[in-house]
Amino acid sequence: MKDFVALINAVEITNKTNAKIQALVDYFSKASPKDKLWCIAIFTGKRPSRPVKSTLMKQWCMALINLPEWLFLESYSTVGDLGETLALLHPEPTHSIEKSLSQWMQDIIALKPKTEAEKKAYVLDAWSGLQTQERLIFNKLIGGSFRIGVSKKTLVNALEKLSGIDANQLMHSIIGNWDIDSITFEALINGTHINYDNSKPYPFCLAYALEKPLDELGAVNTWQIEYKWDGIRGQIVKRNGEIYIWSRGEELVTQQFPELVHAMQQFKNDFVIDGEILALKNNSVLLFNDLQKRLNRKNVSKKLLEEVPVGFYAYDILEYNGKDIRHKPLEERRLSLEALFKTTTALAHIKLSQCIQTDHWEALQAIRAASRAINSEGLMLKQKASPYHVGRKKGDWWKWKVDPLTIDAVMIYAQKGSGRRSSKYTDYTFAVKNGDALVTVAKAYSGLTDKEITEVSRFVTKNAIEKFGPVRTVKPELVFEIAFEGIALSNRHKSGVALRFPRIKRWRKDKTVEDIDTIASVKSLIKAQ
Repeated sequence: MKDFVALINAVEITNKTNAKIQALVDYFSKASPKDKLWCIAIFTGKRPSRPVKSTLMKQWCMALINLPEWLFLESYSTVGDLGETLALLHPEPTHSIEKSLSQWMQDIIALKPKTEAEKKAYVLDAWSGLQTQERLIFNKLIGGSFRIGVSKKTLVNALEKLSGIDANQLMHSIIGNWDIDSITFEALINGTHINYDNSKPYPFCLAYALEKPLDELGAVNTWQIEYKWDGIRGQIVKRNGEIYIWSRGEELVTQQFPELVHAMQQFKNDFVIDGEILALKNNSVLLFNDLQKRLNRKNVSKKLLEEVPVGFYAYDILEYNGKDIRHKPLEERRLSLEALFKTTTALAHIKLSQCIQTDHWEALQAIRAASRAINSEGLMLKQKASPYHVGRKKGDWWKWKVDPLTIDAVMIYAQKGSGRRSSKYTDYTFAVKNGDALVTVAKAYSGLTDKEITEVSRFVTKNAIEKFGPVRTVKPELVFEIAFEGIALSNRHKSGVALRFPRIKRWRKDKTVEDIDTIASVKSLIKAQ
């Protein structure tokens, strides 16, 4: 457990990916096989369900140290994390408990069916036998809310560095179905429970944002021009009757999109195709806000399948009937992709991406400007002679997005950041006018310089009105221009709208709260998209 605590401390104090990877490698190099498995399970969300309610842990802590609830809540609002508050409030340990991570996890699993009295006795004994940092990790493990700044990709990169095994194979291995009680660490990372040859994807070819005038790109007929869609970039792999769907983040998402799996079974040939997973209804692309309802779900209900049907726009083909064709020019790969689509009957939600035909660069300006009306982000420009590169190669693929939408809004809430920003207010909530009141429309935490963040933090400290846990209500005086990629109606938000990728464009020191947008003007942008 001490080694696991040291690992958590190491990855929490840095925002550098390489440092996190090295900390993980160091841990896996010395941890026991069972502890390695539990570490992977914890970081990939395969944790057991919570055996003890957090309200009970709070009550036990207050009773133990004879603390009134108002003082506990004040402490909680200052710290901002329940598990850390409980760890800090408990007195120094009276004894020492030495258990491995796997032993603690087995205890937590065994705790689930026990009585409240038995759970209380176990938790209090654990608190009294652990140092503060160990107690914090124990609280997070038992509370079921273990969140740490390690992505699955970072974990996989660490395992690749440790073992030399291909990162994509490792991703398939650890994301796939496996049981911690019936697999060894070596078997897991070597993928003995999967057939990786059938599922292996290719690295994605990526584009740069267009950074030169169109007339410097050469003849327009040497480029394949497509719409840029706002969905989930994905590779669909079909080999030997098996179908796998990979996201650009190198995660297997097959189970999330059963209708795509069914559709791909209609093709007789084997292939690997690259494209965009989109919410499609009535032959139209829906907003990303709709697609979000389908993401990260282990089980997709029949109702959700009907409410948010998903489709796929195919951009490219990387492998055809077992042959890697990435080296061929895009123009030839497009012909192969079209040939593939001719081998099956029409599928309403599986489409070839549209190639936009034009004889002049000037005509694209209007096409790009109108693309938001069909929920597109703009245009993609791809050299017809280009191979399918690994990663980015400047000059072959360009993305030419529409300009972002913007509104003026006032900051009304602020919260401190994490890591190196934990001492400053960096997370902000913004509002617009709704009659004489203000209604929140967005949260944002990027776009300001370090100097501006320091200045905003000073304002929050001096002008905080109320405290709600770690959140501070502030006087509505600071106005900011907020940029975002799209907007949609939303029943989940009090304002009735949801903004796509909101971020701070600039601090409008030249404006006051009287100058900010109204909710009506914000909603009018929906029609203007």
